[in-house]
Amino acid sequence: MPRTPAFPFTERDLARFRETQQLAYDCAEQVAAWIEPGVTERQATAQLRRRLVAAGVQDFFHIPFAWFGDRTAFRHFHTPLQFFAGNRRLQEGMPYVLDCAPVVDGYTADIGYGGKVGENRVWDRLAADLKVYRELILAEVRARRPLAEVYAAVDAQIEAHGYDNRHRVYPGRVIGHQVTRTTARGPAGVNVFGFGVRTLQTLGRELISERLHGRSPLWADGRSSRHAPTPGLWAVEPHIGFREVGIKFEELLVVTEDDAYWLDDDLPHVRRWSSAAQAEPAPTPTTTTAAPEGAAR
Repeated sequence: MPRTPAFPFTERDLARFRETQQLAYDCAEQVAAWIEPGVTERQATAQLRRRLVAAGVQDFFHIPFAWFGDRTAFRHFHTPLQFFAGNRRLQEGMPYVLDCAPVVDGYTADIGYGGKVGENRVWDRLAADLKVYRELILAEVRARRPLAEVYAAVDAQIEAHGYDNRHRVYPGRVIGHQVTRTTARGPAGVNVFGFGVRTLQTLGRELISERLHGRSPLWADGRSSRHAPTPGLWAVEPHIGFREVGIKFEELLVVTEDDAYWLDDDLPHVRRWSSAAQAEPAPTPTTTTAAPEGAAR
């Protein structure tokens, strides 16, 4: 039985990761305030990158992404190239997702921000239901369930909601991946296939090291994820969809030898849920809800 590794970060490290994640979300919120009908995905990613660099970002785990309309649900995605920003223009009522992964002094964050322009009731329902997945993932990881089983529990909840699992469309079907401090010496700001050179060097070392111990730094539903959560930081991104609407959050989960917690609760999606809870009486707690009204499958 492989020995559980020790938690690799200090409180100071966690503070720096938290600062980087806050920076990423701040820039995403700035772009969300700037975005309007007529803007293209490419324009949105360029704007996001400019704001990140102006805020002190030195490198990227991966380049910024933006998806509009049915592309938020990865409809008709068949090759990795389709993840890159294109010429899709935002229209009134469309959902959008912004995704960025900045690196500051080697500290990496990887975030996903979901939004909409105008009214979209399906998006409203999915955005509210994302809260269930955040709570479910944390409970399952705290119980030290194998990562593949946590993935299966998320799948079961997606089916119960009447939604589609869209993170399975990501390369490797990943719902998450480990994040560490980048120490590679490759050129900063240079990317290959959307990933920073330093990222690829660091990830390559992590893949080899973890595989030698029967683990993987990539969290999916296959054989390589049939192990208990590895202590460290995990960027977790449950991505759900219904018809032409997709939404996700992505944030850092801290896993210790015997516990787990989200690195930061002061994030846009968490604040949105808190505001909604204060605005109206909370419904009876449940883990299953019907599909959005008026949107039969």
